[in-house]
Formats: sequence, structure tokens, C-alpha cells
Amino acid sequence: MKLSLLALVLGAFLALDHSLSAQSSPGSFTYVLQADALAKSKAAAVLKLAACDRDWLILDAAFSTEEPWAATDLAIIRAGRAGRKVVAYLSIGEAEDYRTYWQRGWDANHNGQPSATAPAFLLAQNPEWKGNYRVKYWQASWQNIILADVDKIMAAGFDGVYLDIVDGFETFEQDGNDFIDDRVNPETKQTYRRDMVDWVKAVAARARKTNPAALVIPQNGTQLFAQADFLGAVDAVGVEDLFTHGEKLQKAADTKSVLKNLAPLLAAHKPMLAIEYPTSKKLRRQVREQAAQHGLGCLVTDRQLKTLGESGK
Repeated sequence: MKLSLLALVLGAFLALDHSLSAQSSPGSFTYVLQADALAKSKAAAVLKLAACDRDWLILDAAFSTEEPWAATDLAIIRAGRAGRKVVAYLSIGEAEDYRTYWQRGWDANHNGQPSATAPAFLLAQNPEWKGNYRVKYWQASWQNIILADVDKIMAAGFDGVYLDIVDGFETFEQDGNDFIDDRVNPETKQTYRRDMVDWVKAVAARARKTNPAALVIPQNGTQLFAQADFLGAVDAVGVEDLFTHGEKLQKAADTKSVLKNLAPLLAAHKPMLAIEYPTSKKLRRQVREQAAQHGLGCLVTDRQLKTLGESGK
């Protein structure tokens, strides 16, 4: 009886904190969302990715809008390097009009505004990214769409999910030119940040239902690591523009603020991946040096994510 109780408690503890089996940091990684620009055919892209010298590969869940990756493709890519992980990109904080779930009637006039018949979760188009629409990410109707995609991703044989627009809560915290930290969502009666933590945890649970070892890697939104259960639910983090902003160094105060947010990951020995986009050789060298200094893996690549970029030693 005592043994059974001990096993039950231990099982609950392990389920509570996925970080107990923390992943070792990759020596190198790449992030390619337009693999059809990397090679002319899927077969050629598979061979190129298999032959690359990267430990972790973050890929769009499909080679192109018409052609998904097959389990055999992922197996070939993964076999190209011992211990390699192949992780699928998934935007959980915006709707993208080139995804299979998108319906033309959601923005019938193509003016960036949802049609009257669009689902309640859909909001206006992101002015910085054509075809990407803000969403009320806490609503069940949106979450059901994304969770169905998580099922497809895991069934295809990916090693996990790389979650974009995790910082989508910032849109709802904005008040004119100011931001209100921990602003309360009137629909859920909790903060927008808490809504996002709960959402990421739901995605993680769904991915690990198929593969208990599935990697879950949020991109940006590092403020959420102030919440212990968020840290426990994820395996690593990707951070864009930590050291640079375009062709200039990032403001020192901004870099310092994000690094402070990352302290819990450093303490938990979880991988931190810096993604930077400068083109000058001087800046590219600087960001890689700074990333190494602060214990981050680093990828210097193109903003459109069409190439393998530079990573590793």
C-alpha cells in the first residue's frame, strides 16, 4: 500500500515538471520555414537537410503549401546526424491565411478585417505581416484548430513543436503607446499572460500525448518564465533579436531585460536559442560572441528563413 502511494506521488511529480528530463543544449541548429526556397524539390531539400551539420532543425510543418513532409522524409533528415531533433514550427498566437485551416470567407474582402461571418476568435491582420491575423488565443474554437494541427505534426513523426507568437499577449497588454503588464482579460478574468501560459501548457500536453518526450519550444514571450509552471512545461526557448535590431546592436537595456527573464532557464539548464538577422560580418561575429558569453546557442540567418544560416563553432 505504501509502495503504491509512493509510486502515485512520484508519477504526479514527474508529470508536474517536464524539466526533470531536461534536454542537453544543441551545439548548432537551423530554422527554415521556406524549405521550397532551400531546394527546388522536396527530395532535394530532404537530402540537403540530412547532410547539414546541425543538431536541431526547426522546420515548417510542411515543405510547401501543397506538399507536407512525410514520415520517411523526417526519418532521412533525422538520420543524417546522431541525436538530431527535427521540430515543427507552429504559430499558436496568430492565424495564417495560407494554412489548411483557413477559410476564404474569414476575410472575404481581403482588406485585413474579419468578415461578419468569421469566427469570434479572429481579429484584424497584423500590419507587419500580411496574411497573419491576430486571434483571441484563449478561445476554445481557436485552440481546437491548433490542437488538431499538433496531432498531425506528431503523427508525421516530428520530435516536437516550436511555438511562435507566444508573445501574442503583448498585443492585448498594449494601451496606446504604453503597455500594462499583467493586464486582466475580461473574458477569462485572469491575465493575458496567464491565458498564454495555460495555452502553451495545453499544446505541450497534447504533443506529449503522442510522444511523452516531445520537445516544446516557445519563441519569445520570455516574461512568462516568471511563472514556474511555464518553465516546467517547456524544454527550451527561442529568442529573436536579442542582441541586434536590424543592422544595429539592440538597446543594452532591452537585451539586459530579456537576459534577466531567461535566468530561470539558465538555472534549470534548459537550452536557450538566439536567432539573429544582421547581414554585416562585424555584427554577425559580435552576436555569436555575445550569445556564447551568456550561454546561448546562436543562429545568424536571413529574416525570411530561407537558408540554413550560420550556427555552431
